[in-house]
Amino acid sequence: MTRGYLPLLTLLSFLWGASYLFIKVAGRELQPAPMMFARIVVAAAALLAFLWWRGELGGLRAPVGAYALGLFNSAIPFTLIAWGERHIDSGLAAIANASVPIWVALLAIRWRRDERSTGSRGVGIVLGLAGVGVLSGAAPGGGWWGVAGTLAVVLASLSYGISTLYGQRLIEGVTGPVLSTTALLGAGVVLLPFALLQAPHDVPGAKTIACVLALALLGTAVAQLVWFRLLRLYGSARASLVTYLLPVTALLYGVVLLDEPLTAPELAGLALILAGVALGSGAVPLSRRERTVPQAP
Repeated sequence: MTRGYLPLLTLLSFLWGASYLFIKVAGRELQPAPMMFARIVVAAAALLAFLWWRGELGGLRAPVGAYALGLFNSAIPFTLIAWGERHIDSGLAAIANASVPIWVALLAIRWRRDERSTGSRGVGIVLGLAGVGVLSGAAPGGGWWGVAGTLAVVLASLSYGISTLYGQRLIEGVTGPVLSTTALLGAGVVLLPFALLQAPHDVPGAKTIACVLALALLGTAVAQLVWFRLLRLYGSARASLVTYLLPVTALLYGVVLLDEPLTAPELAGLALILAGVALGSGAVPLSRRERTVPQAP
């Protein structure tokens, strides 16, 4: 099972890891609400075309819950992260967003007991959280605004945790492409009035437009398809571990594209995060008993 899981997890981490950079650049000209509304509209248009090509437009007659998912899956977290990145850098935003598996584990205690993280998976979550702590280091810069920006991203992670568990429930009756599209359409409706209130007076520059397009097509449309496939095949606890890899990819983008140095604490944090993903996903079980997988009859 993990043979297909790890490539999907890695692909999604690179797609979403780049999103923090795109948000940071586009945020220099655009306010959070119109930026995220544009992201959602372009991504939804691409997915509608994809559904038309697959002959699945009839699937849009989905339950209301499939549209409501967009509130927690897109509208709230997208806007909170974009606002947070106005006060903290993109790497720290990725680190704060890595708290999603913790929220999933806590929420699953009450709402999804079959997804509770025990044994090596529980140890993996703790290791991943320790890695995030090592990467984040001391308190974020920027004073109280830096703290507020970080907390905004943590609240976005809580929203993602809610949507992850709810999305796993919905994906049992709706295909991934349909659920991706309905969620984005629902999010677009929610964000429209806020986008109009914060609409820019001038046309954004070419770099900003390019970042929004990349954010919409790669970080949203393609990423949503990969995300819901992960959710359907491997469950919410394992799928949410992708956020532990986001600090890794965000740092790699910084080193490769921005010539940022890679420090010893960062390497130590990355090692803990990768170990946490390996254990939390079940790829490296702690005990022989966990290594045994029942065979289908």
